[in-house]
Amino acid sequence: MLVVSSIGFSQNNTKITIEVDGVCNMCKKRIEKACLKTKGVKSAFWNVKTHELNLIYNSRKVDLEVIETNITASGHDTKKLKAPEEAYEKLYACCKYRDPEVVEGHK
Repeated sequence: MLVVSSIGFSQNNTKITIEVDGVCNMCKKRIEKACLKTKGVKSAFWNVKTHELNLIYNSRKVDLEVIETNITASGHDTKKLKAPEEAYEKLYACCKYRDPEVVEGHK
């Protein structure tokens, strides 16, 4: 009976990788926090070097667009959605991933 319950639970989980812009570990913390505060998100791991965000979420509780909207609200662009200017402007100067000089400084 436990095995059946476990199988049923895992069928609702979706694993996906999306691209999210950022440049440093402070960005990493902010991006992951924006995901994890979203109801239904089980796991979020953002790679600073590749900009890939690996997500596991319950597709019955939340869809990807809601997760991406929360990411953009924290100031970070995804491949599909751009962060509002006011959210981007709230980022620390070292996190301004749209600025080529900042990006170059993190290489």
